[in-house]
Amino acid sequence: MTPHVTIVGAGLGGLTLARVLHVHGIPVTVHEAEPSPAARSQGGMLDIHDHNGQLALKAAGLFDGFLGLVHRGGEASRVLDRHGTVLLDEPDDGTGRRPEVHRGDLRRLLLDSLPAGTVAWGRKVTAARPLGDGRHEVTFADGSTVRTGLLVGADGAWSRIRPLLSDARPAYIGRSFVETYLFDADTRHPVCAGTVGGGSLSALAPGRGILAHREPGGVLHTYVALDKPLEWFEAIDFDDAEAARARVAAEFDDWAPALRALVTDGETTPVLRTVHSLPAGHRWDRVPGVTLLGDAAHLMAPSGEGANLAMYDGAELGEALAAHPDDIEGALTAYEKALFPRSAAAADEATRVHHLCFDADAPHSLVRFFTDHERAA
Repeated sequence: MTPHVTIVGAGLGGLTLARVLHVHGIPVTVHEAEPSPAARSQGGMLDIHDHNGQLALKAAGLFDGFLGLVHRGGEASRVLDRHGTVLLDEPDDGTGRRPEVHRGDLRRLLLDSLPAGTVAWGRKVTAARPLGDGRHEVTFADGSTVRTGLLVGADGAWSRIRPLLSDARPAYIGRSFVETYLFDADTRHPVCAGTVGGGSLSALAPGRGILAHREPGGVLHTYVALDKPLEWFEAIDFDDAEAARARVAAEFDDWAPALRALVTDGETTPVLRTVHSLPAGHRWDRVPGVTLLGDAAHLMAPSGEGANLAMYDGAELGEALAAHPDDIEGALTAYEKALFPRSAAAADEATRVHHLCFDADAPHSLVRFFTDHERAA
C-alpha cells in the first residue's frame, strides 16, 4: 500500500495533491510554515485554465465548488499604451475557458475539502535529509522531526526539499513588481475603475508597465512592473509608503494620469515582488521517495500558468500514486516523465510571453500575440 505521504507546503499545488490523495483513500499530512490559514493575504485573482487547472479541480472533485467562486465578467481584458489609448478591449465571452477566481477563495475551497488535522500549521522546514531506502527525515524550526517514506516538496521558489534532488537555485530575471490596492474604486476612484474595466488591464511600454485586476467588492489590485537591478529596489524604503509610491511613480511621469493614479493613489503600503526563475527545462535524476511540484519544480516568469501548473502537478501526482499503490517508484517515475517536458514547454512559453510584454515594441507585440492566439483558436 502507498505509505503515508508527507507534503511540505500548503499552497494550491500541495493542497490539490492532498485532496486527490484523500479522494483515493491515501493518508497524507501537509506541513505548512504559516501559523494559520489567515496568517497573510493570499494574493489576487487567478485565471484557471480549462486545459490544466480546471482538470485538476475535476480530479479533486471540487469543480462545482470552484464554479461558485468565479468572478463573473473577470475574463475581460484590455491592453493600453502609456498614453491611455486602448489597443485591445476584449469582453468576458462567457465561455469559461479562463474564469477568474480569487486565490484566497480557491485555497479555502481546497482546505475545507480536507479532514481536520490534515494540514499542520506553524511547521517551518529548516532541513531535510535522506535516511536510505527511500525514506527521509524533515526537521522543523522548533527542532521536531518527521520521518516519511514519501516526501513531496510543494514549498515554492525557495524550496527546502529541492536540494535533495537538484542543485538548481532561482535566479533574478531582471524584473520586479510593486503591488498596491485601491478600494471601493467605483465610488472613490471612478476614473481608475473606468480605465481598468471589468477584468484585467495591461498598460505596457519597453521595460515597464502598469497591470491591474478588478477584484470582487470594487477592489483594484495593481502590479507595477519595472526592469531594474535588485540594487535599485533595495534603495527604496518600502516601509515609507508615500515615499515608495512617489519613487515608483516617478518612472511613469509621462504616462496618462489615470494610469499613474493606480500607483500614486494606492491605499496600501507598496509591496515589492522580485521575480526569479529556475533554469528552463529544470529536471533531476530519480531519487527514491521524494519529488517536487509547482514552483519548487519549475519556477518561471509570471505568465498566468503558475497556479494552474501547480494544481495540475498535484492532481497528476495524486492520480499516479493512486494508480500504482504497490509501486511508489513507478508512480514517481511516471509522474516525472510527464512533468519534465510539460514544465519545459511552459517555461519557454512564459519567457516568450513575458518578453513580449516589455520588449522594444511593447505594447503592440502583446496585442499581436493575443490576436494570433485568437485566430489559432
